[in-house]
Amino acid sequence: MNRRALLISAATAATLGLGALTLMPHGTENSPPSRPPSAIVQLQASPVTPLDGLTWRDFHGLRMPYSASEGPHAVSGDRVAGFGHSPLGALLAAIHLSVRSDPRWGLATAASTVNTEFVGPDTVGMLASINAAPPAPNTPHAYVVLEGFRWQGYTPDTASMDVVSAGPGDSDQVVRAATRIQLQWRDGDWRVVAPPGGSWQASATPVGSLDGYTRLPAAGSSR
Repeated sequence: MNRRALLISAATAATLGLGALTLMPHGTENSPPSRPPSAIVQLQASPVTPLDGLTWRDFHGLRMPYSASEGPHAVSGDRVAGFGHSPLGALLAAIHLSVRSDPRWGLATAASTVNTEFVGPDTVGMLASINAAPPAPNTPHAYVVLEGFRWQGYTPDTASMDVVSAGPGDSDQVVRAATRIQLQWRDGDWRVVAPPGGSWQASATPVGSLDGYTRLPAAGSSR
C-alpha cells in the first residue's frame, strides 16, 4: 500500500484523521480556509495547555499521546473514553476519537466510536460511510506522526482546534495537513462534533510548516 495514501488528515487523525486518513496535496498555507459556521459558539481565548508528562503509545504505527491525569482513562482494545474536563483533556479526546473514527482501523471500532463518542447531525453521514466501507484485508500501518496543534477557542463546554499531522510525500518530502476538530462536553466526557458532511476531508487543509502551531513533544514529532 502506498505510504502517502495513509497520510492522516487526525484525529486523529489521524486518518489526526486527526481522525481521518487521507491523501493531502502539497501546500504552503499555514491557516485552514474558512469553514461553514458550526454549532460550537462563544469560544473564548486559546487556553494554556501544559504538555508535560505526556506518554506515547503505538496505535497501528501512529504514536498517540496519553496523560495519567487527563486520559484516556478507559481503554478497551482499540476503543477509548474518559477524558479530563480541561483543555488538555479536550485535545487528547480530539486526537484519539478522530483517529478511531476511521474505518481503516476496523469497521466495528469506527462505528462504535462514532455512535458513542460523536455528536451532531453529521454523525448519520459518518456512520453511513463507515457501514459502506469495504473491510480492509489487513490493518494498515500509519506512516504519519502528530506534530502540533493550534487552538481556535475553548470554554468548559466547547472546544475547537486544528491538529497537524505529517507523513512522507513524493521523493520522501514531508507533507503536512491540519484538521479542524470541534468538541462538546456532554454526559461527563468530551464528544467530537462530526465534521461537515460526515467526512474529515472537508475539515482538513495542507500546511507548509508548523509556524504558528504549538509543537507536541518529541515522541510525537517527525524530527
